[in-house]
Amino acid sequence: MGTEIERKFLMASGSGGAGGASGDGWRTGATSRRLIQGYLSRDPERTVRVRIDEASAFLTIKGKSSGATRAEFEYPIPLADAELLLPLCLSPLIDKTRHVVMHEGHRWEIDEFFGDNAPLIVAELELSSEDESFARPPWLGAEVTDDPRYFNSQLAVNPYARWKP
Repeated sequence: MGTEIERKFLMASGSGGAGGASGDGWRTGATSRRLIQGYLSRDPERTVRVRIDEASAFLTIKGKSSGATRAEFEYPIPLADAELLLPLCLSPLIDKTRHVVMHEGHRWEIDEFFGDNAPLIVAELELSSEDESFARPPWLGAEVTDDPRYFNSQLAVNPYARWKP
């Protein structure tokens, strides 16, 4: 690992994302799982995250973003350790369902948030380079890669429900 190149998008209006309540065609064929994650550090220079992904757990360290690129190191940890670490995390925790959708050879991760971040839904795509081309699915809306409000670490501090329209 070491480097993550990720682009983030809102869902198109009517695709079940923020502002849209219908048109969930992207859900067809998606595989889904519940994720709970917390941050031991939300420093913009480096975040340290603990995540429980159903029966697995991970510790992830991410560096500061430069465009769509940032340093990322992720390590599996025992589930029991993650369950003990989550209460040590800064509150609140992030609760979401991750839907994985394949579209024209690319793996899209669509995060549907709960709690104070509902009804936000964000689509993420990891690339091998910042200039890698990809087909835009019809359910894809505006790009928010460069908007730090959509980083999960920031959604924990300033949840979507508190944003002014």
